[in-house]
Amino acid sequence: MTTRRVLIFVPTIIVLILLQSYFWVPTYDQQTRGNPERLHEYIAASIGDASILNPTLSADSASSDINSKVFEGLIDRDEDLRFRGRLATSWKVHEEAYFYVDESVDIPGLGKAGAEEIVNLIKEAKKEGHASEPGLKASLDLIEKISIIPPREFTVIRRVKDPKNEKREAEVKIRIKAPQRIKFTLSRVDQDLFRNLSKLFGSNYFASFKGEKFLSTEPEVDKKNLAAYAGELVPATEHNPALVFHLRPNVRFHDGHVFDAGDVRFTFEAIMNPKNLSPRIADYEPVKAVEVIDPLTVRIIYKRLYSPAIGTWGMGILPEHLLNDQALKAEAVRLGKDPNAFSMRHSSFNRSPVGCGPFVFRAWKSDQYINLERFDDYWDGPPNYDSYMFRIIPDLLTQEMEFYAGTIDNYGVQPHQVKRLKTDPRFQSFSGTSFGYTYIGYNMRRKPFDDPRVRRALGMAIDVDKIIDYVLYGQGESMTGPFVKQTDYYNHKIRPLPYDPQGALKLLEEAGWRRNTEGWLEKEGQKLQFTLITNSGNDLRKAILAIAQDAWKQIGIDVRTDLLEWSVFLQERVDKADFDALILGWSMGIEPDLYQIWHSSQTHPHQLNFVGFKNREADDLIIKIRQEYDHDKQVRYCHRLHDIIAREQPYTFLYVGKWTAILDKRIVIKKVDDAGNVHYKKIKPTKTGNYSFYFNKWIKLREAPGFEPDG
Repeated sequence: MTTRRVLIFVPTIIVLILLQSYFWVPTYDQQTRGNPERLHEYIAASIGDASILNPTLSADSASSDINSKVFEGLIDRDEDLRFRGRLATSWKVHEEAYFYVDESVDIPGLGKAGAEEIVNLIKEAKKEGHASEPGLKASLDLIEKISIIPPREFTVIRRVKDPKNEKREAEVKIRIKAPQRIKFTLSRVDQDLFRNLSKLFGSNYFASFKGEKFLSTEPEVDKKNLAAYAGELVPATEHNPALVFHLRPNVRFHDGHVFDAGDVRFTFEAIMNPKNLSPRIADYEPVKAVEVIDPLTVRIIYKRLYSPAIGTWGMGILPEHLLNDQALKAEAVRLGKDPNAFSMRHSSFNRSPVGCGPFVFRAWKSDQYINLERFDDYWDGPPNYDSYMFRIIPDLLTQEMEFYAGTIDNYGVQPHQVKRLKTDPRFQSFSGTSFGYTYIGYNMRRKPFDDPRVRRALGMAIDVDKIIDYVLYGQGESMTGPFVKQTDYYNHKIRPLPYDPQGALKLLEEAGWRRNTEGWLEKEGQKLQFTLITNSGNDLRKAILAIAQDAWKQIGIDVRTDLLEWSVFLQERVDKADFDALILGWSMGIEPDLYQIWHSSQTHPHQLNFVGFKNREADDLIIKIRQEYDHDKQVRYCHRLHDIIAREQPYTFLYVGKWTAILDKRIVIKKVDDAGNVHYKKIKPTKTGNYSFYFNKWIKLREAPGFEPDG
């Protein structure tokens, strides 16, 4: 402890001298006296640069910050977390559901029946009301229209691995002779429709349908593959939820081009285009079709039940005219590139984006700044600030000093500063528990991380409470799993890993690792050795890096560490899964959909399951959570998924942080009423702690105003 005091005290004199010279900047008052425009620009700071300014391709927080100001989605959530329209003025959710008629199965009281008889049975049941069967009555009441789809024949070609040569592909021609089908149009999504109709048709009606008998293949395939094709091409039942968005008229992109439904469809197609390597594919794979009804109406049909559907359309919409095939081919030719290999990911658009959000992109100087200007034709009224400057300042001490001097406008308070700055009368402060967590992730494709005993032992060797107490100064809580801790999806019954170095050694011994004569753990002549990495510019992660290295060294593990510049860390190591172990964090949304981060299909380059976690039961639960509309059932599935991930330990879950941010008191919300009167309001965070929700209405005054009583 004596050494620590010396290290803090002595450099303080040096730092003060440096601040008077190298870090000296004019004060806020000096800036505004010489440059009144400073009142009309907002300057933010980030430890890392953006990577790609295209919302369909980016996955880092710096890029998302800029994209949220340049682009606009169809919807977002208001301060009370309800969906509200942005580029969409309104929307309606309904469903189209189908089932195939099976004339070989007896229906109670009806016997074997064709489509006409079944439709009449349903119509009669709707009239009768079925008060004794409330579930059936509820489903029948939702049916607005019933129609019959006649039998049809069609052929589908599937490409599969050649059984004689796995490096080649072979074609399977599938002929389908589909029977009659019943179609329902429902006023809303009803996930229990077929379960309830079974009370009318008999419990085995839908389960007994065998689609295989309507298929023939050339060449012949085995029963397992035939059943898989039948499940895909002739499913007994099918749910097709649908969203109809009515779009806002007279919205323009920053280049003046009018936004319409074609841009919505194009954004979806761009995400799903495999050439673009979008990390968003998982959110939109459930979409069956995006239909342009007219320039201001778009209809989105889903292949299956998908409960997070509405929330995904907060995605920023791309301008089709600048990124369609014709535009990309012209750009490729202009740059001397191969048009066939050139994709949206290669386009200069990603460094000079055009959206229809509140700010227009103006300049990007790598690792220095990104400059945006107010969009005067923004549909919701232009922001109060004329410009938004995003400066890259990797050093947090420099950020702090520049904030005090007024050359940046906000500062994310470090844990050791919270007590002092949270009550500083010069500032307004905001704080809360983060929607996310910090973790150590292990590349499960590599040894020894493919062994869950090793992963658990690594977690047990780290004293997380010490990190929270001494690195976070108490500004954090322990975590055990992947859901937001403030929601009921998080399983609070699961206890954190114990800090137990001796228990960790026992697990490692079970896995075959024993100390050699030098004290290092060894197995089959190989020392337990790996590299732990994280990004530079984040002092908390740097401290955890050192703590983890020391903790693992104490039990005989030789760990190297490396700090990498953010873009290199993200693009060369994370995106390519080229690491042993890393320290990172996730910022999470409200929905419990974890498909992108944890499903086994999302382990490829540029996808978010970069640790390579694969678990069949977890995959099934992730799908169930996505398709479940009943909140209580969703919670049960989430708790089980949480339990599996906590048991498998693909991450050592460290903590969820408590954040504090400060602003100058002169930054306020400015509103003008219908009579032209100006009102100033205090900034208040939303339920999720988002204090910048009304950023477009912010303004910085020369003096902090008095506030209205409800301020």
